[in-house]
Formats: sequence, C-alpha cells, structure tokens
Amino acid sequence: MAEYGKKEKKLSKAEQHELAKEQWNSYARARDNGHEDYIDIAQQCDAFYRGHQWDAADMAALDDQGRPALTINTILPTINSVLGEQTTRRMDIAFKPRGRGQQEIADVLTKLFMQISDNNKLDWVESQVFSDGLIQDRGWFDVRIDFDDHIQGEVRVTPKDPLDILIDPDAKEYDPRTWNEIFETRWMTLDEIEEQYGQDKADKLRITVEQGSQLGTDSIEYEENRYGNTAASVEYNQGNTSNPEENRQLRAIRVIERQYYKLKECMFYVDSVTGDMREVPYNWSKKKRESFADQFGLEILTKHTKKVRWTTTADLVVLHDEWSPYDTFTLVPYFPYWRRGRPFGMVRNLISPQEQLNKISSQELHIVNTTANSGWIVETGSLNGMTADDLEEHGAETGLVLEFNRGSSPPSKIPPNQIPTGLDRISQKAAINIKQISGISDAMLGTDSPEVSGVAIQAKQNRGAMMIQVPLDNLTKTRQYLAEKVLNLVQAYYTEERLIQITDETDPLKRRQPMKVNEITTEGMIINDLTLGEYDVVVGTAPARDNFEEIQFAEAIALRQAGVPIPDDMIVEYSHLARKGEIAQRIRQMQGQEPPSEEQAQLMQFQAEAEIRKTQLEIAQMEAEVQRLQSEAMLNQAKAEGTAGDQQLKLADMQSKIQTKREELALRERLSEMTNQVRTGQSETQAASKIAVAAMKPTGGNNG
Repeated sequence: MAEYGKKEKKLSKAEQHELAKEQWNSYARARDNGHEDYIDIAQQCDAFYRGHQWDAADMAALDDQGRPALTINTILPTINSVLGEQTTRRMDIAFKPRGRGQQEIADVLTKLFMQISDNNKLDWVESQVFSDGLIQDRGWFDVRIDFDDHIQGEVRVTPKDPLDILIDPDAKEYDPRTWNEIFETRWMTLDEIEEQYGQDKADKLRITVEQGSQLGTDSIEYEENRYGNTAASVEYNQGNTSNPEENRQLRAIRVIERQYYKLKECMFYVDSVTGDMREVPYNWSKKKRESFADQFGLEILTKHTKKVRWTTTADLVVLHDEWSPYDTFTLVPYFPYWRRGRPFGMVRNLISPQEQLNKISSQELHIVNTTANSGWIVETGSLNGMTADDLEEHGAETGLVLEFNRGSSPPSKIPPNQIPTGLDRISQKAAINIKQISGISDAMLGTDSPEVSGVAIQAKQNRGAMMIQVPLDNLTKTRQYLAEKVLNLVQAYYTEERLIQITDETDPLKRRQPMKVNEITTEGMIINDLTLGEYDVVVGTAPARDNFEEIQFAEAIALRQAGVPIPDDMIVEYSHLARKGEIAQRIRQMQGQEPPSEEQAQLMQFQAEAEIRKTQLEIAQMEAEVQRLQSEAMLNQAKAEGTAGDQQLKLADMQSKIQTKREELALRERLSEMTNQVRTGQSETQAASKIAVAAMKPTGGNNG
C-alpha cells in the first residue's frame, strides 16, 4: 500500500494478470448467481411490453396450420398508467440542518439541488429509471462529478442500462452502501478502448486476442449480438481460438468495471474542541499536512477505514486501478419490489395471464374463421360440372349454385364447430387476472362506464393507487439515496467560490437569480459555506411542471374571485399565454409597479439629495430664529411678565418644529442610504455575472 504523499507502486505484468483474473472470478460469480437468468427474463419482459409476445416456435406452428396469432397487448396500457402516476408525483427535495448545520445553508443547498435537477433534466432521467424498474425489474442512476463543462466540476446524473449492471450476489438490503461490490460491464471495440484508456492498453489487448483468452467464454465477442451479457459464439466457446482466421473476426472485448469496498489506512484531522474529523488529502506530503495541523491547532489520527476501490479490466489487461474519488458507489438502484436480495418488477408477473389471453383470443378467432367453410359431404361422382376440390375452394362463396346428378345424394354441409362453452369466460378471466395482479383498475385506465359518478371514480382511483404504493414507496427510498449522494458530492467538490443560478422554489416561473457560494470576504469570513455542517434530506412530491402551472393559475383565479387581491401581473405570470412575461411587465408599468430604470433611479436619487439639502437649510434657518428669540428674551427680562411669556411660547414652538424637521431629515437620509445599498447590491450582482461570463470566453491565441 502506498504511503501518503506518494503514488502507488506500478503493478508488474504478473500482478496485473493476477488482478485481472481476480476481477474476472468476482464478475463470473455475480454473473452465475442469477444475472444470466435475469438477462433472459428482463429481455422477455421488455418484449412483452413492446408487444412481441409470441414464442418463435409457437408462431411457426400456428403459421403452418394456417391459424392466427393474435396479440392483445394489455401490459402496455397497464404499465403506462403506473408511469403516468409517477409523472404526477415529481421529486421534491429539501434539506434541513442537523447538528451544527445552519438553516441558511440548508436553504442554499435546497436551491442548489433544484439547479442540479434542472441541469440534468432529472425529471426525465427519473422517468427512464422508473420505467426500467417496472419493465425490466431494475433501474439505475449513475451519479458522479463531471469536468467536461465546468472546470470546478458539476454533479452529473445519468440513467444506466440495467442489463449492464451486476449487483453483489450477497446483497440482502436495498441500500447499496451495505453491499460489498457492484459491476458494470459493456462490450467495447479496440478503437473505443484506445480512445478512452490509451494506445498502450489497446496494444496489449491486441496481443491477448491473438494469443486467445484464458478467462472465459464471453471475454471476447465474435458474434453480431452485443447487447447485455450475451455469451460469445459457439465456435469460440468450443475453443477455436488458435485459428488465425477466427482471430480476424474480433468484434469487441468485454470491459468489466468493478467498484468494491476495501480497507485503507487513512489520516484524519481532528478538532480536539468540537471532535470534528476530516480526512487528510491523500496526495499531501508529510510537511504539508503537519504544517496545516499546526496552523489550525488540529491533531492527526491514523486509522483503517473502508474505501471504494475502482478497478477496470478487459480480459487480462488492467485498464484502471485506483482508489475511487467518491465515498460510495456511483450507482444508485431502483427496485419496484425487493425481497431478500431478489428484486423484481411489475411486468414479470403479467406474462402468464397475457399469454393466456393471446392464445384464447387466437383460438376464438380460428373457430370463427373456420365456421364459414366447415366442409361438405359429397357422394363420389355426384357433382355436375364441379369437382370436390372446386367445392372445397369455392364452397363458402355467396350465391354458390350446386348441381348434382339425378339419383345421387345431394351435397350437404358439415355442421361448423361451435365455440366451446365457457371459452369466452376464460378469456375474460385472463383479462381480469392482469388487472388484479397489477392493481390497475378500469378507473385508473380511464375505461370506467360513463354512468359512474365522479366521486365513485375518484374512490376507485385512490384504491388503485394503494395497490401500486409499494413501487412508489421504493421510488421515494431511491430518491432519498440519490439526494444523499448529491449532497455528499456537493460538500466534497463544491468547495471553491462559484456562482450558481438558483430558482425560487415558491415560484418556479420566475427567472433564475445568481448566488455566490463559498464566497470569501475581506475579513476572511466565508459566506454560504457548503462544506460545513450536517444536513438531513427531506423527500416530498411535487406535481409535474405543466400540472403545477395549471394548478397555480386555477387557484389564483379562484382566490381572486373569492376576494383576495391578487395583482393582475401575477395572474398573467401563471397563465399559459405566449410572451406572458412581456405582458406582465407592461401591466406593472401601467400600474406603476415596475422598478425604475437606471436613469430613473439616478434622477430619484438626485431629487432625494436635493430634498435633504432643503431640509438641512430649513433646520439651519429655524436654529438661527431660535437664537434670535433667545437673545431677545434675555434683553427683555425686565419687561412685563406677559411679554416674556409670549417669547417663551414662540421659542417652544420653534424648537418643536426643529425637532420635526430633524426627524424628517433622518428619515430621508435612511431612505437614501437604503436605496444606495439596493443599487450597490444590484451592481455587484451584475458585475459578478459579467465576470463569470467573461471567464468562460476564450482568451485568444491558438486553441487548436
């Protein structure tokens, strides 16, 4: 094991071969413990959903007999109704502080998650993963940091093909953090491997292909089929690898990517006051980590902990083998149903009643087809001008005239076969079984009879929703794991100052506003520090965006009709009008609600300053008048008492007016200061946006 601050020792050729063999054995164990069976059933489930529901042998037999093969695909609308239910319960994630967490940072994290969701089109990704789970038993999110579009990295969430993912055969719990390992395997050409892992790796694989694989039957592919985990060709399985002609038919090589937990010696910084621990970066030298500890008064603790190891191999060649930059697996699962390590979806249990329905319906149609020409009974040589073969061909035609020889028995039609009693009831029972097994009622399918009341339909829909609550509840569990994974990545990688565009969660229709996170002030303080504190994930549901807008508009209209003074511009903002933002802006301008322009703001500031100067002058004049009255009162002390009283009244009145003017002046100065602060904040935000945009522009020179 490598020491801190030093690179890991490069593996020798023999060590690489040993590691590749160990990886292959782990993969083969996961493959042979249920994954190959899963591949078969998953492909069958997908075919049934798409309407390919007849076995090839049964289809050929029916075709030889001239019998129809009907497909009455009831699985498609059944699954689509559940998919539709998911679209009305979109993900709504929020964070709340735990321990030393702060509510302000929790709010920022919530807004940041909304931005990450929008950037990754997470609603549609979730729909893809959910449909994979319902149809093919399993759905997968892949969550990692991507540096392609942002130098500091951004959270990237993508769906994965469930046929390519192998779960830990020893897994007992839904949570992947309790598993020991997980695999992703895919077929790649030598050119693709060279592009991603380098020419050196590709050249080693070319030599391996020429010498023949030593690992297994599906390490190298020579057939056309490259989907999932389909094994290699029969010829290759039989060991014909030494034939040079066979070697030239290489199609692809299986690449195995394994993430697994392994003990690793790690160092941690420990705050002796708070007890907080943070791992020391692995690439820090001894001098750097000790200097950092001395600077901030921290202790260094060494202990063994579970870390994720990331190893990628292709046959006997190691393509990648390093410690994962993430604390957990990048893959987040969705299983509609989970029973002691065995996940399954909804289509699997609908296959048998669907086959029953198709076969019974085909038999009924065959009986109907044969009824029109059930056959004839004809005495030999009795027909006149027609042979028995002609009668067989044209016997079912309308207006047919039969001539038979005198003295012969007339031709008689064979009574047609009757549909067996109860066959239609079996067909109906098959359709009912599909509804009962899936839990999808006629009300949820929208096929209830029109005479049923709306209240009754709603009640049936609610009962149907209870039947599919398990896959929806497991979706909530997956959302929890996904949000926790995103939070972990944000706190680990969103450590530098950056500008994010946030959405107002109370009004998603408003334009995004820029916000700085991890901003260092001149005093050394960090504003919106995302790296500190602990936070819990709160998972809720929100209506789909289209439904959300409709609901908001309808509720706004209803409240306004009820007397709530909702402004006209807000009504327009919630509508589906084209250019509604422009219309709302014009309404605000007409009603005097639109914020002033820069020129108008400057003019208003000039007017405010003029009023302040005017008030100051009035106060100065009043103070001069007070001084005059005081002097006059002192000179007239010897005069009559009544004259002195008048002077005192005038003086008190003038002092009262001065106090009023001082209060007016203070108010004007406060308003002016607040206006300047708002304008300064707006200018800073605009400047930050300009800086961010300018930083992304090319600086010139040769970029080729």
